[in-house]
Amino acid sequence: MSVEAVKKFFKKNNIDIDIKILKDTSTVEKAANAIGVSEGEIAKSMLFKLKDKYIMVILSGEKKIDNRKFKDTFHCKARMVPPEEVLEITGHPVGGVCPYGLKTDIDIYYDISLKNYKIVYPAAGDINAAVAVKVDDMDKIVKGEWVDVSQ
Repeated sequence: MSVEAVKKFFKKNNIDIDIKILKDTSTVEKAANAIGVSEGEIAKSMLFKLKDKYIMVILSGEKKIDNRKFKDTFHCKARMVPPEEVLEITGHPVGGVCPYGLKTDIDIYYDISLKNYKIVYPAAGDINAAVAVKVDDMDKIVKGEWVDVSQ
């Protein structure tokens, strides 16, 4: 189970974050309701395939990818990875995708939309698992680059 991969990642990296097991948090709306926060505070992790590699973009749950900004930033069209390939590449099912405990190395990008909040709630490897993370700590937990690719 990929929640175990997330737990191992936190333990290996001496990160003290509790994984919350909730009811179904597979969508932004369900996660926000289960946790009791706004949809904007949910940090959704989206996997894209560029020409020769995969990247993960994490953005506020109330935002969408802006295709023009994405293309300007990554120099190619935004192409999301099909669900069956997401599990194969990340080790996490759709609805549980997060940058923690990944099966393969993936470049991580944090959208500036997250900076509207002090704490956000990414998934934790399964559709019913989430963690609370201070936005200021996001790229300390998993190194990533801050970008502006949302609308």
